[in-house]
Amino acid sequence: MDGTDSPHLCFPNLNSSCRRLLRPPSETTALLYTLLVFVSLLTVTLNSLVIFSIPHFRQLHTPTNTLLLSLAVSDLLLGLLVMPIEGLRYIETCWLLGRLLCALSPYVLYCLTSASVGHMVLISIIRYVTICDPLQHSSKITMTNVKICICLCWTSSVIYNALILMDHMGNPDRFSSCHGECVVVINYIPGTVDLFVTFVAPCTVMVVLSMRVFLAALSQVRVIQSQKAAISVEAAPTARKSQRKAARTLGILIVVFLMCFCPYYYPTLAGKDTSSSLSYYSILAWIMMLNSCMNPLIYALFYPWFRKAIKLIFTLKILSLLLSSNQ
Repeated sequence: MDGTDSPHLCFPNLNSSCRRLLRPPSETTALLYTLLVFVSLLTVTLNSLVIFSIPHFRQLHTPTNTLLLSLAVSDLLLGLLVMPIEGLRYIETCWLLGRLLCALSPYVLYCLTSASVGHMVLISIIRYVTICDPLQHSSKITMTNVKICICLCWTSSVIYNALILMDHMGNPDRFSSCHGECVVVINYIPGTVDLFVTFVAPCTVMVVLSMRVFLAALSQVRVIQSQKAAISVEAAPTARKSQRKAARTLGILIVVFLMCFCPYYYPTLAGKDTSSSLSYYSILAWIMMLNSCMNPLIYALFYPWFRKAIKLIFTLKILSLLLSSNQ
């Protein structure tokens, strides 16, 4: 083999090696690696704060927060395991991690993403039952029921994505023409099924339930407003403020979910196979993965208990609380 060609190959010692695509300048590569490390660490850190806060504060041991804890686990694993691998794939322009990881990496990505979406749906259901059926809330939303739902969510995600990616995991080299490629192709039919199962159905459920919750909360605010109107002239501004806050939170939840997941399903919506060899696939995948970084901000940072927990952690007051609880 001509030695001058070696630097242009993914694996210079293999005759069947793929040719390395033109890499960006070293300054751009360094910037991309810095951005990769930043996003991965931010995702891991934010979700770690949620995971650390909920078990260590007894008042946070509620069914909803148990769901938030499991959601944070899936998002943390995605930031810890998937983001670095996917970043390395596209920065280096070659797949350098071997056949086994080529088979497992997309499977782990799909499992964690599906589990994350499933948890968001469950949180929407709990919010709906709490607001719209408060009399049945304590009997329906128990810690045992929530833990069963979490187990079902993880189990169904593992099985469902094994079926979707069965061909790829059985033969990860099927669409690779040389060493240094890891091409994942989801044909149009299973891609359409995944579109409805992982995006359309969850999005519909979350939007419908969130709208029902918002309308129910709006009705409750109007009742409270009418009851307090004769007592306090400040009731109306307070009620309007609550309405604006509820509408803002609802809008953020829906808009962020749509912004993160809509682009990824563009090939399926366009009637094409979803393939990692598409020139724009990396952008679509990273937009979807950023949802795992946004989840702890949306579902936790807006809550006063989480802000209080963060303050205790960063001011190290958590240490004194742990010491006092052990005495």
